[in-house]
Amino acid sequence: MTEEAFDVMVVGSCMTDLVCRGPRLPKEGETIHGQEFFTGFGGKGANQCIQAARLGARAIMVCKVGEDSYGDRYIQNFKDNSVHAEFVWRTSAAATGIASIIMVNDEGKNLIMIVAGANMLLSGAELQGVLPALRLSKVLVCQLEISPEASLQALRLARHNQVTTIFNPAPAVPDLDPEFYRTSDVFCCNESEAELLTGLQVSSVEDGRQAGQELLRRGCGSVIVTLGHQGCVVLKAQEAAAHHIPTTPVTPLDTTGAGDSFIGALAFYMARYPTMQLEEMARRANRVAGFSVQKAGTQTSFYNKTELPKDLF
Repeated sequence: MTEEAFDVMVVGSCMTDLVCRGPRLPKEGETIHGQEFFTGFGGKGANQCIQAARLGARAIMVCKVGEDSYGDRYIQNFKDNSVHAEFVWRTSAAATGIASIIMVNDEGKNLIMIVAGANMLLSGAELQGVLPALRLSKVLVCQLEISPEASLQALRLARHNQVTTIFNPAPAVPDLDPEFYRTSDVFCCNESEAELLTGLQVSSVEDGRQAGQELLRRGCGSVIVTLGHQGCVVLKAQEAAAHHIPTTPVTPLDTTGAGDSFIGALAFYMARYPTMQLEEMARRANRVAGFSVQKAGTQTSFYNKTELPKDLF
């Protein structure tokens, strides 16, 4: 059992992306020639953990993979990115999670099927085994690509042990357990997730403020609603005013994983700069995510600390 202190612990998912690019999407029953095939590393939890690690956080991942070649490769991927993989468990009961992108056409439209596989088998007993490392962590990050019960248990354990929590309700569900709000020091969602959770339309900064206020009323410590090119809105329970954090304009090449880049960066700043205002953390995380959309891919688009402007640190 490790006795090392960590900046960021992520309890969440890892997926292997299978990507095929072609000129157009096939019709039902049709076979067409693709132009390119490649595999990549994904999954919201792993993405967020690796972005935090690349910025310099001491990061540890808690997840489950299959006893297959994809699981082997993913564990090596964590090690290659200096992410501690002590709690990446293996199972023979399911395959490593797969995001099979059947086709991506020249316009960026796609057909996707995700099989969560081993991600859904992370158990409560295993989370109890993580407790010694969790107690030594500064920030815990959770999402909803593993079983909601596992994510909620991790958040409860963190709060009980005075570990700061970030919860990303993705993919969002309309009947989210109310305790998720109460166990979130920072509840971070995008426009579509905010809409599904609150029933309010979110397409502008003012919409983001209203949705964020509704989420605060449900018990969150703070709320961040990300708004794509419009930046994000930050709201804190102890303050009446909401803060709009605009983005630095960029020309995006591929926005895949930008939200995970933002959350991974936010976790890094919360762990390493605990006296920094949340608005400033969000501003810097916005900039980190802005760099990521200028490169192709998911984890392949995440920058290391040495590649980013020094004023971010």
